[in-house]
Amino acid sequence: MSDAHRSDPWPIRTERLEIRKCTPDDLGALWDYRRLREVYEWLGAVPTTREAFDELYLRPDRLATTFIIIRLSDGQIIGDLMVKVGDGWAQSAMVEQAKGVEAELGWVLAPEYTGQGYAIEAVRAAIEVCFGSLGLRRVNAGCFAANEPSWRLMEKLGMRREEFSRKTGLHISGEWMDGMNYGLLAEEWPR
Repeated sequence: MSDAHRSDPWPIRTERLEIRKCTPDDLGALWDYRRLREVYEWLGAVPTTREAFDELYLRPDRLATTFIIIRLSDGQIIGDLMVKVGDGWAQSAMVEQAKGVEAELGWVLAPEYTGQGYAIEAVRAAIEVCFGSLGLRRVNAGCFAANEPSWRLMEKLGMRREEFSRKTGLHISGEWMDGMNYGLLAEEWPR
């Protein structure tokens, strides 16, 4: 399905959450939890100042792939999702058919909201959008192997571990860490 034929599914609601596109006005709330060591130690981008954070998140490509997780009971921003639609690999004769058919997913919750089922609820809803209204064929996500809550969440969602790589990611601690990548196909997702 080409981008021109996709309708914009956002915002979406779950039982306890609303997930909507990020706006510049949301960046203060994201900075409040993303600047915490226990959060940023697992993230790829680690801006060290609010100015650097804003510069990164105000880029159109970043803003377009970032979605805010809001708790419905009080309107509190509790985290964010990345849904980055991209192309699948294809032989040169098939490149056009492989455009915009998969998404990379990522998620972050403020520490005080972890362990309450919000992450699985939000990521499940994002996958539903990917395989539903966006018509994608595949989603994937990755993490440091030491980030057990992240890979456990992927497994609870039925994602398959496709790669375990040895010491392939340089962590902010200076240590080379193992990585894990997971994937899920549309036909594997229960409707």
